[in-house]
Amino acid sequence: MAVKPLKIGNLTLGGKRPLFILGPCVIESEKFVWRMARKLKEICAEAGAQFVFKASYDKANRTSVDSFRGIPARDGCQLLAAIGKELGVPVTTDIHTPEQAEIAAEYIDILQIPAFLCRQTDLIQAAAETGRVVNVKKGQFLAPWDMKNVASKLERFGCKRFFFTERGVTFGYNNLVADMRSLYWLRESGYLVMFDATHSVQRPGGAGDKTAGDGILAPVLARAAVAAGCDGVFIETHENPAKALSDGPNQIPLAKLPALLKKLGAIHELAR
Repeated sequence: MAVKPLKIGNLTLGGKRPLFILGPCVIESEKFVWRMARKLKEICAEAGAQFVFKASYDKANRTSVDSFRGIPARDGCQLLAAIGKELGVPVTTDIHTPEQAEIAAEYIDILQIPAFLCRQTDLIQAAAETGRVVNVKKGQFLAPWDMKNVASKLERFGCKRFFFTERGVTFGYNNLVADMRSLYWLRESGYLVMFDATHSVQRPGGAGDKTAGDGILAPVLARAAVAAGCDGVFIETHENPAKALSDGPNQIPLAKLPALLKKLGAIHELAR
């Protein structure tokens, strides 16, 4: 089925070039997130890649109560908006409550609904009614065809500008599997679809009081997903994943990103 491209600022999702959502898992500090954003801007300019900057202000679903969370919603959204304005790129972050949707809508270009919350009707309604672009991550517990119900909710509440992100499906305990067929089925259903390369290699709760992962496999899955026909790739990246305050085992080292983006762009051109 033909899927209509989506304009996000001066970028296009579903066009001739893949769209990349890039950034660290969480805002570790103001200085850190600015440094990451500026480096990503340079990398993407060199690679000729279109990108959206991503960082979470709050990691609300951490494994342990002692894990790093982040900063208040409004503070985080204002910071991301400042980054987007200075660098000239759209920004995105995740929201967890209807109240956060209202706050984020003042500053953020794309509101991201986490996979665990993808069936929360009140949250979907709140995001839809902001008028912002909405990205819903497919729950690890859902089949691709189940997302038609999420799409129906978004449309019922007036949202026409949305897309979905595949991020793996639960496979036994502490493991996820990325089924590339999902990308085909979602797109055949008429939806724009991104592939989350880094969360798909998570091992949820695999390290006892925190999530483990196989970050070395994220580029492998990203290449496969682009070849399978996704519209873009979501990648969390960090200058030193071993010291990241959240999801370090899954993030791609910043130094390895330039070569990967160029490779993914070439694969996308061949696949389309």
